[in-house]
Amino acid sequence: MPDATIYDVAERAQVSISTVSRVLNSPEQVNQGTRLRVLNAIDELGFVPRADAAARARKGTRRIGVLAPFLTYPSFIQRLRGVTTLTNSSYEMVMYNVDSASRRDSYLSTLPVTRRLDGLIVMALPIDEEAAQRLVINELETVLIEVGHPSFSSVEIDDTGGGRLVAEYLIERGHRRFGFVGDAEGPDYSIHTSDKRLTGYQQALLSAGFELPPDYIALGPHGLESARQLAHRLLSLPVPPTAIFAPSDTQALGVLKAARERNLAVPKDVAVIGFDDVEMADYIGLTTVRQPLEESGRVAVELLLGRLANRSRPPQHVRLPLTIVQRETA
Repeated sequence: MPDATIYDVAERAQVSISTVSRVLNSPEQVNQGTRLRVLNAIDELGFVPRADAAARARKGTRRIGVLAPFLTYPSFIQRLRGVTTLTNSSYEMVMYNVDSASRRDSYLSTLPVTRRLDGLIVMALPIDEEAAQRLVINELETVLIEVGHPSFSSVEIDDTGGGRLVAEYLIERGHRRFGFVGDAEGPDYSIHTSDKRLTGYQQALLSAGFELPPDYIALGPHGLESARQLAHRLLSLPVPPTAIFAPSDTQALGVLKAARERNLAVPKDVAVIGFDDVEMADYIGLTTVRQPLEESGRVAVELLLGRLANRSRPPQHVRLPLTIVQRETA
């Protein structure tokens, strides 16, 4: 049976050839229903774009993709530093920025089909079963960071456990009134680490006999200025918290700014603890939860290169440890 052509795909999906081309090259420009129809036709026919088939025949593209949101967040920048160990290999790294659910779904639908990558690293983005099956069927080796799936190797962070660590640390230091400044809701295209960290924080407090009343939980958009305003709300309560946990170092910096604006001594009047341990945390003396950001990127690369060297190797799931870094603020 001859290889399927773009004409066959267009006929099967009942679209024009130019629409098939747009699905392959600019999927975000095609509505979801049409895009799925074209992708299903590609899967059914086993179509491989001609240029990419030639590259595949040369035994790979020597390119690895990194699919990630929040590319400007300090924590993601540090994680990407770990991923850039790829530059020491013979692979080129290609970045794909995700800023919406439709863009995430477009990339996960088309990247496996176009055969332009040998492997893919996906950061902090949930993968549904349809996307997972497309990656597996098209043999695009994939490693996940901060999420897990049985079909793929992964590097996971215990965000809930990190929240518990914070509560236990603050209780040990004699605190009895606790606050939380975090994200109101995360974007619909990525995982919500703030929620998980809050859950662990609440669980550990409750286990120790302490409550975190709703008035002591301040949620808003992610960012320093928002965190500053939310912290002012907590610190203006009739009986304010003596310790505030922020689920990122950026937000913790906003809490510190609010404390200074109210002439509060840190940590004497209010303790502040963050999460991530990005570079600035050390400079400002921030007590925080260290997650091994660069190491998570390096481990993801090692897992992916290992699978590319031996595709029979079973998926591995690595959970990296979290630790409290005690500095000046708590």
